[in-house]
Amino acid sequence: MGQVDSVSGQDLREMFSAATSWLEKSASDIDALNVFPVPDGDTGTNMLLTMRSAMEEAYQAPDRSASVVAQAMAKGALMGARGNSGVILSQIWRGLAQGLLEKESFTGSDLADALQQSSVMAYKGLSNPVEGTILTVIREAASAAQEQALNGKDDLIPVMETIVKTANESVANTPSLLPVLKEAGVVDAGGQGLYTILEGALHYLKGEIEQLQLRKPWMIASNIPLTVRMPQMVAADEVPYGYCTEFMLKGEELDPDGLRLKLARKGESLIVVGDESTIRIHIHTLDPGTVIRYATSLGTVHQVSIRNMDEQHRDFLEMQKEKAPAGDVATIAVASGDGLSDVFRSLGVAAIVPGGQTMNPSTKDLLQAVDSVVSDKVIILPNNKNIVLTAAQVQSLTSKSIEVVPTETIPQGVAALLAFDYEADFETNAQIMKKAREAVRSVEVTRAVRSTKLNGLDIKKRQAIGLLDGGLVAVGDNTADVLSEVLTKLDLDKAEVITIYYGADTELAEAEQVSLGIGEQHPQLQVEVVKGGQPHYNYIVSVEG
Repeated sequence: MGQVDSVSGQDLREMFSAATSWLEKSASDIDALNVFPVPDGDTGTNMLLTMRSAMEEAYQAPDRSASVVAQAMAKGALMGARGNSGVILSQIWRGLAQGLLEKESFTGSDLADALQQSSVMAYKGLSNPVEGTILTVIREAASAAQEQALNGKDDLIPVMETIVKTANESVANTPSLLPVLKEAGVVDAGGQGLYTILEGALHYLKGEIEQLQLRKPWMIASNIPLTVRMPQMVAADEVPYGYCTEFMLKGEELDPDGLRLKLARKGESLIVVGDESTIRIHIHTLDPGTVIRYATSLGTVHQVSIRNMDEQHRDFLEMQKEKAPAGDVATIAVASGDGLSDVFRSLGVAAIVPGGQTMNPSTKDLLQAVDSVVSDKVIILPNNKNIVLTAAQVQSLTSKSIEVVPTETIPQGVAALLAFDYEADFETNAQIMKKAREAVRSVEVTRAVRSTKLNGLDIKKRQAIGLLDGGLVAVGDNTADVLSEVLTKLDLDKAEVITIYYGADTELAEAEQVSLGIGEQHPQLQVEVVKGGQPHYNYIVSVEG
């Protein structure tokens, strides 16, 4: 493709459809650009899912004008927004749609003006914008595009080339703006994702179809010297579960342990029990077909049961809806793990949205939960810092009154619910719950997904790491020892209650041993052990003073 004077809505749609496919090729690499080596590196996946939702809506646009297609993209991105990066990306497309309003087609200068709107909207969507992130990348790219257009170069290709070149340089510079990126030796993942999208769009504009099909996006390196050479980072597979899949496998010389290892990355809540001739498998997976096909390569499959857990969840919500008294304030919590879900149900939440680390629910998921409850007044508990922004988008999509209590951990969510006052009104309860979340300390223990140096700690892949209120403070080989080390950083003499939620990969006996040790050292404490069943995190601990 030579000179491109203007682009129609159909071309806009095809540009970003190609860009979405381009992003898909590097989504796992972008996931790996995570500051903390915890299993929540899902920026690439979140941006990809957001883009897919945007493009699904774009292909249903009623006409081919650039304005209508851009508005459809913005709507789809908002409904499918996942995680902070997805929410910010949806704001970028919202700004683009505003900039292209009532335009059948657009030129290079039109695109530059629209991207300026994107930048304004992205910053506006955050209460505390941080430089060295995707925000910086869109702002600098938009500014460079406007300068190019002002120089009289209205052809779209030179403008897009300037946008992509500037985005590349901006991403490379993010570690110099954000110290935590510099220390971890990585560029900003959201910025890399945006650059990849823009690069894919440019390839399409230039007619470089072979590039899109046969090559892979370039991962940008930091432009400042690193104090430590980082190893090649490999992203952990993120497989959100959608189907409860159970079956019996029969054969000869079967290997339960080997099968368990093979299926461990295919889903969640995996159970593999049996012997050399008969094995029972239970797994929550998004793609049951892949699991079944692999099993049939080993033997014969019997008693297959595949249940859609999303439908079961909706049925449960409908049942709760019939039971709940109309007019009350409803609470909705995000949680992952059967035990944690039971905890929140016991505290009276009207709906639970499955999700958490590595599995951020979309705006649409949260909106569906809001729509499912009877009450017109709803309090949402995200229980994860990467879901707070997504939850904040729900109010603009419903006529119901929404309050988001910005809980960033499970313990904060529990503390907020315990403070709920059934005699207080909607606004008062929101304030009470916001204050209550600040009174609890949160401890999390997981395994490092890569080697790194951070906060003065030398961390090796698969080592146990401990976080206190989101900050990385301890590392070791044993999860129980790391938990104990984190707890020493708190003044437990002033604490009253400690609740230990042990995860799906942790044995009750180990959790009880940890509880016993705490009780012996601090006899005044009330220590409770609860089966959380959460994936990835061996322990989530609440410390209340």
